[in-house]
Amino acid sequence: MSDALERFFARAELFMQRVEASLPHSLTAPDWNASIAFRYRRRSGGQGVISPVQHVGAMSLDSLREIDDQKEKIQRNTAQFVRGGLANNVLLTGARGTGKSSLIRACLQTYAPSGLRLIEVDKADLIDLQDIIELIAARPEKFIIFCDDLSFDEGEPGYKALKSVLDGSVAASTPNVLIYATSNRRHLLPEYMSDNLSYKHTEDGEVHPGEGVEEKISLSERFGLWVSFYPFSQDEYLSIVNQWLSALGFDSAAIEAARSEALLWALERGARSGRVAYQFARDYSGRAAS
Repeated sequence: MSDALERFFARAELFMQRVEASLPHSLTAPDWNASIAFRYRRRSGGQGVISPVQHVGAMSLDSLREIDDQKEKIQRNTAQFVRGGLANNVLLTGARGTGKSSLIRACLQTYAPSGLRLIEVDKADLIDLQDIIELIAARPEKFIIFCDDLSFDEGEPGYKALKSVLDGSVAASTPNVLIYATSNRRHLLPEYMSDNLSYKHTEDGEVHPGEGVEEKISLSERFGLWVSFYPFSQDEYLSIVNQWLSALGFDSAAIEAARSEALLWALERGARSGRVAYQFARDYSGRAAS
């Protein structure tokens, strides 16, 4: 075989490899025993991959303070799901840093020994939601598909994919899959003053929202369980600070001495939340150690 022909075949093989890589491939399963949490991502070639999370952040339900009502609802729903009973998809909404994502992670740690697993999916990848559900439908584990900080802009493709699954499609009836999502806003789509122009008022005063408003509300309503989180009061914030400082080894006298600094820390950040309390505790502990 001549050198020219060999070069031709080599280039043709390289070309076919590139074409094959660009074609859609079916989603392959990871090693489900590698972790309790997984992450779905699309790679540059468009191929979706489910990868195990190697270091899952430890979080216990007992470590979450001042959200007892929300904790009870989420834990009860998750326990029903893990036992094989009926349970709802969940939307957790409200103030930032109040423990929405931490509560889901804590439930995962609590029920992982009973077969609970979690797959985190970014909102940009929700267009592949049906494929993910079909892949895990026959698995013995129970899966939470987790969408953190969920909100959509007008026309994003993931919106309709999620709506289709929540609306009761064939894939959504899979008994071993639930969707848990967190969001800082309740209606997930942006709302504008112009939306109010589509409201209609009848002679007896009844109000009828327009189709645009109904569309923006409809996605949230497809979640069976809504759980709302609220900004913490000063006492609630200090209680969480005390809990974190105690966990880091400080005694009651040192915790009391940190009170004024903890309040100043929250004032500088313009928020009293569990996240701010945790960040203060880390800073305070680091400074004490040095």
